[in-house]
Amino acid sequence: MAERILIVEDEVNIATPTKTYLERDGFVVTHVLNGEDGLRAMEESPPNLVLLDLNLPGIDGLEVCRRIRATSQVPIIMLTARDDDIDKIVGLEVGADDYVTKPFNARELVARVKAILRRAPATAQPIGGTLTHGTVSIDRGRHEVKVAGEEVQLAPKEFDLLWTLLEERGHVLTRDQLLERVWGYTFAGDTRTVDVHVRQLRRKLGEACPVVTVWGVGYKVGDDAAAA
Repeated sequence: MAERILIVEDEVNIATPTKTYLERDGFVVTHVLNGEDGLRAMEESPPNLVLLDLNLPGIDGLEVCRRIRATSQVPIIMLTARDDDIDKIVGLEVGADDYVTKPFNARELVARVKAILRRAPATAQPIGGTLTHGTVSIDRGRHEVKVAGEEVQLAPKEFDLLWTLLEERGHVLTRDQLLERVWGYTFAGDTRTVDVHVRQLRRKLGEACPVVTVWGVGYKVGDDAAAA
């Protein structure tokens, strides 16, 4: 069955060619012009991935992303014309998986969509297993993270990033390696995406966060005598 893409974009000159490229690759694409219609489309026919414009009329893209994340783990790629890094970072912080800055190359966008969808099944139907580090435990089957027994809500890519680093505890992974393993990118991506997700893990997990920065290289999880 063809995978479904929802485009929430008020600029028709951007949405139309994007829709065309995606349909050529076999996707079923729905395009809506505003946030209200986007949320309605999510309920009526849940997509496999959402392309979400940041600067929408009415309900803006950030609020749409927040509302989607309240009920769904569907992958979200933000589309933004803004050059301000703060807007991009906020988009990732409210739950977007990645962002693309306009104007963008349609083929590159399709490649990103395919890469994220390749990783999505592991999030939607995860293989079982549990990892612990100090007071942090992560259950892949339940898609659940706890700190000292208290559940902490993580966005899908935050969860995948934490699992990947814990699996490779003691080894340093570069940002490019993390983009490939967590986001599925086999091409150069924006490594700030990784940095923002690490920042979110540290904010949500607090002092229990096991992720360590290895300056000039990447990130790792160190050994922990209390880890199982």
